[in-house]
Amino acid sequence: MLYVAITVYTGICIYAYFLKTAIDFWILAMLVGTSQGGIQALSRSYFGKLVPKENSNEFFGFYNIFGKFAAIMGPFLVGLVAQLTGKTNNGVFSVIILFIIGGILLKKVPN
Repeated sequence: MLYVAITVYTGICIYAYFLKTAIDFWILAMLVGTSQGGIQALSRSYFGKLVPKENSNEFFGFYNIFGKFAAIMGPFLVGLVAQLTGKTNNGVFSVIILFIIGGILLKKVPN
């Protein structure tokens, strides 16, 4: 399901690239709103399944720090690409790179 969520968010980024009207924006907002909670819950529960119970505090501390890092990395990438290309759409489209990297890293995680 995490791969499905990555695919959905990739589709959302592609849809955002072609955003033209206010209706498109509202559709995009609904897509994000219906996806965000699910992927967050899935990733947190999968992470909880993987970590050793005796070290869960430390592991969830790292989980939290990486979440804060992602909250900086995504907007930085969007802003950088938008600044370099002069188009905000390109900035939003560039977030797909992060989803691809995440999918590759997820493949390396044991089941």
